[in-house]
Amino acid sequence: MTFTDLKDALIETARKAGTEIMEVYADKRYKPEMKADGSPVTKADLRAERCIIPVLKELLPDTAIISEENSESHRIEAPERFWLVDPLDGTKDFLKRGSGKGAFTVNIALIERQAPVLGVVFAPALERMFYGDVATGAWEITGNDQAALSVAVAEGEHRIAVTSFSHRDPATVQWLRSQGIVRTVSIGSSLKFCLVAAGEAHVYPRFGPTMEWDTAAGDAILRTAGGTTITPDGQPYLYGKPKYQNTAFIAWGTAPA
Repeated sequence: MTFTDLKDALIETARKAGTEIMEVYADKRYKPEMKADGSPVTKADLRAERCIIPVLKELLPDTAIISEENSESHRIEAPERFWLVDPLDGTKDFLKRGSGKGAFTVNIALIERQAPVLGVVFAPALERMFYGDVATGAWEITGNDQAALSVAVAEGEHRIAVTSFSHRDPATVQWLRSQGIVRTVSIGSSLKFCLVAAGEAHVYPRFGPTMEWDTAAGDAILRTAGGTTITPDGQPYLYGKPKYQNTAFIAWGTAPA
C-alpha cells in the first residue's frame, strides 16, 4: 500500500477521532481518571483510540501499533516499521476547557528504519489538520482544500522559537539565550512541530521529558515540509528508543549552517 493510498483513510480517521474527543470536551462536568503514573486519562483518549486502532490494523495488518493508551504495546521491542499513536495529545489543555487554547491533537505516525515517514496531526478544537509523508510532502488541509507546507528561513534575533505552555525549563531558557532567540510562541501538544512546518515559527527546542508518540507525527510533518530534528549535539534524531522514551531534541525549520 502506497502513502497515497494511506493518506485519505488516515485523515478521515483522525477527523472521526476528533469528533469523539469534542463530544467529551463539550461535557464540562466530566472529570478524568488517573493512570498509575499519576497522569490523567479521559474518555476522549479511549474513544479516539477505538476509532484509530482498527483502521491501522486494516490498512497495514502486519505492522505493530504502539499506542500511548495500550501499556502492553510499550513492551514491544521496536520493529523496522511500526505505528506510533497518541489518541489525545495535550490532555492538560483538553481539561482546561474554556480557559485553554484548544491545543490538543490526534497524533498518528508511521516509523520506518527509525525515522518518521508519515504523520497526521489533527487539532479538532482549532479545526487544523496537518499531514505529511516522504512521498507527497506536507500539507495543511481545510475542507476539500490543501495548502503545501514549507518551513521559513530566518536568522539570529529574527527567529521565533515555539515552546510548551508548561515546560519552559532552565535548559530551554539557556539554549534560547545561546542562540540569541528572544521571540517565543507558546502552544501545547504536537502543534509545536506543525507551527515550524508551516513557517509560523522557526525552531522548537525540547529538553524536558516526552514520549515518542507525543512527537513522531508532528516530526514527520516537519521533516516532509523541509525541516529537520536533531539531538542537541547535532546527530540525527531516531525513533524506537528504549521504552519509546524521547531524549532532548531540537526541531528546526532551517538549521543554522
